[in-house]
Amino acid sequence: MTNIVKSIFVVLGILVSTLAVKAQELEYKYEIGGMIGLGSYMGDADYTHPYKHNNFGASLLGRWNINPRMSLKGDLAYTRVSGDAMKFHNKYPDLPEQEWKFDNPVIDLSCMYEISFWGYGTGRSYKGTHRLVPYIALGFGFTFGNSTFTGNLPFGMGVKYKLKDRVNVGFDWAVHFSMTDQLDGICDPYKIKSGFLKNKDSYMTTMVYISYDICPKYRLCNND
Repeated sequence: MTNIVKSIFVVLGILVSTLAVKAQELEYKYEIGGMIGLGSYMGDADYTHPYKHNNFGASLLGRWNINPRMSLKGDLAYTRVSGDAMKFHNKYPDLPEQEWKFDNPVIDLSCMYEISFWGYGTGRSYKGTHRLVPYIALGFGFTFGNSTFTGNLPFGMGVKYKLKDRVNVGFDWAVHFSMTDQLDGICDPYKIKSGFLKNKDSYMTTMVYISYDICPKYRLCNND
């Protein structure tokens, strides 16, 4: 009987050890969350003071974590672009009296490829991951603003921190180069011919976020 009891405890010990290893190897495919912060304008009215007129911005966030260093991020954001030509001290041929004020809502839907400088994770040494990592991002998006629908090319950077095993917080900055010159309400006030990205309106988002990991996956030692 004593040998049987010992055998049972040995088997239970092996099972517990196996489950513990699997729990440590548990990772998650996706993140969902939200961002809040500022939206800022860059365009014909002012290219040199992007934070002169800031507006509230918010976004719904989703990430597909391909591996600890690479992710695809999608977000649906809302902000506003605003300005007043009287405060920018620029001269416009079509606006001799500088009468140009605007405050227009902008909705942005973007998908960006993110690459982190180091592997992102819970910081376990055998994985070589870090809780705090910086990243850069590039992608493509769509902009709806001032009754105009157009594409945009977003470029961004940020830093993210693994607050808990399934909770992430971070700082995200991105500039969206739109393919229109009408987000501020006036097209080509300098009478300069526009090109693909030349003389177009842009906007920046500067946000903090929190996200939660979903859809667990198990990793083997020889897999990404």
